[in-house]
Amino acid sequence: MITNIDSLFKNADPVLVGILNNALSEKEISAEEGLELFKAAQGIGFHLVGLVADELRKRRVGDVVSYVVNRNINFTNVCIKQCGFCSFSRDFREEEGYFLPNEEIVRRAKEAHQLGATEVCIQAGLPPDMEGDLYEKICRDIKKEIPDIHIHGFSPEEILYGATRSKVSIEEFLKRMKEAGVNTLPGTSAEILDQELRDKISPGRISVEDWETVIKSAHKMGINTTSTMMFGHVETLEDRVKHIVKLRDIQKETGGFTEFVPLNFIHTQAPMYIHGLHEGIRQGGSGNDVLLTHAVSRIMLNNSIDNLQMSWVKEGQKMSQLLLMWGANDFGGTLINESISTSAGSQYGQLLKPKEIRRMVKEIGRVPAERNTHYEILKKFDGDEEIKDKLDTVTAKQFGSYVELVKINKFNYKNPRKQ
Repeated sequence: MITNIDSLFKNADPVLVGILNNALSEKEISAEEGLELFKAAQGIGFHLVGLVADELRKRRVGDVVSYVVNRNINFTNVCIKQCGFCSFSRDFREEEGYFLPNEEIVRRAKEAHQLGATEVCIQAGLPPDMEGDLYEKICRDIKKEIPDIHIHGFSPEEILYGATRSKVSIEEFLKRMKEAGVNTLPGTSAEILDQELRDKISPGRISVEDWETVIKSAHKMGINTTSTMMFGHVETLEDRVKHIVKLRDIQKETGGFTEFVPLNFIHTQAPMYIHGLHEGIRQGGSGNDVLLTHAVSRIMLNNSIDNLQMSWVKEGQKMSQLLLMWGANDFGGTLINESISTSAGSQYGQLLKPKEIRRMVKEIGRVPAERNTHYEILKKFDGDEEIKDKLDTVTAKQFGSYVELVKINKFNYKNPRKQ
């Protein structure tokens, strides 16, 4: 029976309390301690983990919740890989394969820039027989038309593929990409950085070693990246904390990560879930698991990576508000066209307008602020005045959808082997 507040805390696991006290003392939390946080967070302990994560968030970045006005341009869904979690990709024999020509990519970038976007995020499948300089040409064409747009593009998987197709080293290809206009890289294609697990869920995917090589090489030549983790499928809690520690170690070495983004597995259309390819495969993380994963991430990365971003595309708007009270401080981007999570079965839309982000942030008593990709604050919205951005004045229908895109004949993928 609860008689007073003190009685609640007396029921908390003393080991968990000790770890949380260490975190509040700014001590580094080990993989073993991180695992204990996941396992022991029961009852009042669960809420204590969230409270500590929120306190650390406030100390590190204050009450500002940032977001970036950006557009995703996933220029093709044709891919030589067949990852078990991906329902976005199509091989070259399927009717729904599409490929956007450079002029369409540039048109989309210009449209976004005119609506206030400071960033375009460019990622796609790995088309067969791709020209080695395709990525460079995309960047040069965008920068020629919009010199001041930030290109946040090309995952480590794509960088490796581009280097392979160009028959140059990863370092040489990154140098070429930087010269072509790439500003930062998404730290995706990480999933879980354990080779045995990767061989299980995505055989043939970029190896842990190569992923690290791309990331570290990029950081060393001044190209920042994000960092991510996909959870809620067949990984163990131990896999998660080891992944987080690996990212933390890289950050200690290079200092090149701008943020960490936990990404909940969307199971609905994922081949490995639909076909039951792995025993014990889950339907993504539960509500509690999502909250706890973000909180533990904040606690373990507190001294190394300042910014913890949640994915509104995967979690929805109301869960995103909760995550801002469990360690997260960044709302991500407006996206405009989100294809990858949408194709996997996410139901939360492809565009989130700035005014909606600001509203949700203010509803929980925090201060919304527009940032750029490097987390430099462009404008805080700490007053009551109603602001209307250009992007707030348009409808999502203007940009089309993934479902519509795969049906547009002029963008149908043409197999170069049959040209």
